Amino acid sequence: MIQQVLNKTRKKMDQVIDATKKDFATIRTGRAKPSLVEGITVDYYGTQTPINQMAKVSAPEPRQLLVRPWDTNSLEQIEKAILKSDLGLTPNNDGEVIRINIPQLTEERRKEFVQLAKTKSEDKRIVIRDIRREANDELEELESNGDISEDNYHRGLDNIQDLTDEYINKIDELLAKKESDILEI
Repeated sequence: MIQQVLNKTRKKMDQVIDATKKDFATIRTGRAKPSLVEGITVDYYGTQTPINQMAKVSAPEPRQLLVRPWDTNSLEQIEKAILKSDLGLTPNNDGEVIRINIPQLTEERRKEFVQLAKTKSEDKRIVIRDIRREANDELEELESNGDISEDNYHRGLDNIQDLTDEYINKIDELLAKKESDILEI
C-alpha cells in the first residue's frame, strides 16, 4: 500500500518536472529556439491553433527564427499573433515566410528573465510540496484505518520526504541550467 502511494506521488512529481521544462522553454535566452513560439496561438479560421501546428518553425541562424506556414494565407494572422505575444519580438513577413530576428538581450532584460525563471521554479516547488502533503495525508489515513502499522507509516513519511527532496533538487538543477543559458552572452 505504501508503495502504491509512493508510485502515485512519483508520477505526479514527474508531471511537475515536465511542466517545469515546458515553462522554461518559453523563457527567452539570447539564442533563437523554435520552442519560443510554441505557446503562441493563432486565430486560424475561428479556431485558436498553436503556431507549430500550422507552420514549420526553425532556427536557421543563432539569432533568427523562420516560420514557414503550410498555408501562406495565414501569414498575416501568424504575424499578428507574434506581435501580440509577450515575447517582445518583431516578425518580418516577406510573403512566403516570417523571419523573427532575436535581438541581443540587455543585462537588465537578462536579470528579468532570470527572475521570471526563479518565480516559475518556486511555483513548481510549491506544487511538489502540495503533492507531498497529499501523500502524507493518504498515509495518515491508511494508518488511522489500521491498513498499515505506525512504523510503516513513519517509514512511508521518510520515503515521501526523500522523494520530495529529489524532485526539488531536479527543479533546482533545471533552474541553474536555465539561468546559465539566460546569462550566457
